[in-house]
Amino acid sequence: MWYFKFRNARKFVLPLLSIVAVGLFFNAEGQAGPRDVNADLLVKEFQKALEQVVEETGAPGGVAAFTLPDGRTFTVSAGFADKERGILMAPNSRLLSASIGKSFVGATALSLAADGKIDLDAKVSTWLSDRPWFSRLPNANEITLRNLLDHRAGLLDHVYMPEFAKAISSGKINLAIAESPEKLIEFILDKEPLFPAGKGFKYTDSGFLIAGLAIEAATGKTYYGELRRRILDPLGLMLTSPSDHPHLPGLVPGYLPADNPFGLPEKILENHVVTFNPGREWTGGGLVTNAGDLARYAKELYEGRVIKGEFSKQLLAVKPRSKDQPYAYPGYGLGQGAKMTDYGLAYGHNGWIPGYTSFMAYFPDYGISVAAQFNMVPVSGKPAPVTVAKERLPAVVINSLKNK
Repeated sequence: MWYFKFRNARKFVLPLLSIVAVGLFFNAEGQAGPRDVNADLLVKEFQKALEQVVEETGAPGGVAAFTLPDGRTFTVSAGFADKERGILMAPNSRLLSASIGKSFVGATALSLAADGKIDLDAKVSTWLSDRPWFSRLPNANEITLRNLLDHRAGLLDHVYMPEFAKAISSGKINLAIAESPEKLIEFILDKEPLFPAGKGFKYTDSGFLIAGLAIEAATGKTYYGELRRRILDPLGLMLTSPSDHPHLPGLVPGYLPADNPFGLPEKILENHVVTFNPGREWTGGGLVTNAGDLARYAKELYEGRVIKGEFSKQLLAVKPRSKDQPYAYPGYGLGQGAKMTDYGLAYGHNGWIPGYTSFMAYFPDYGISVAAQFNMVPVSGKPAPVTVAKERLPAVVINSLKNK
């Protein structure tokens, strides 16, 4: 989830200093995998590539990680976490990951389905028909939970609606407050559906908010509670947690252009408090995390060690038609994007929110995952950090494996 595009940002020339952290993990059989890759050399090359991304894109700093086929995870950092205070980005720095959180929503829903707690193909009216707003929802009585998680419910996205932009500029929507999902869903009510449920594709944060409400109604438990119990704790993702309030320990400042359309300050963290309330994202994103956690999560998820049995295969069921399509369009299903790349199929997700941009990707042909986060969104006249990182960073790892 997040709002609009940025323009005319200040440019920064950054000195770069980098730190490397290495974590060792194990494969599904519990044994360390082969070590014939020159890890020291690979980390240095990966580090250099991240430094170049930061320098070329004008991002203050970044954190990036990769997980090898044998499960070893390496995390590096470059540039600054806080420019004004001269604090360097560290491998354990935490940043908002925005819509990457949709992958976690899909995984949590599948885990619940595998345990028989929820039916992905049930109509959401099963759980939400008693809500006073539900009858005003486009395609209300036809939408399934799977439709919502696939972005195939025929719903608009409140994030990009003129009415929503006007509500922000007028102060009707206060960015310092985490409005309820229902208040954000109001923007798409009483609209004509874009297409019959299940018959098209439209990426929509609004749909994921409704999915979150359905998950909570079906289980009688909070989404974040189920996420922690089913995903975060079992995988030991210690640097990942809900971004459900403005005070997030370990979060580094994000940066915006002075003329950003939100009326927010250039620095998105003051006195350890985010200058807007990220809690509004919820199941549209809603996580603060770290690139190392994202790389580990992607490998575990897409290699079938998070969801039970046949349900895990559903994550990999969506295939894109060409390598020119971005991760989410139209290769998308259950919160997971898919794209054909120069290195074969990749699964993953991107995310951006004021001050932060991220991506994670898994390459099944090579058994590796890569993730990166930056504390600035794209700025005018500069390439987007995530766009450059997606081109450069996986190539470093894959080429090292091919040349070993």
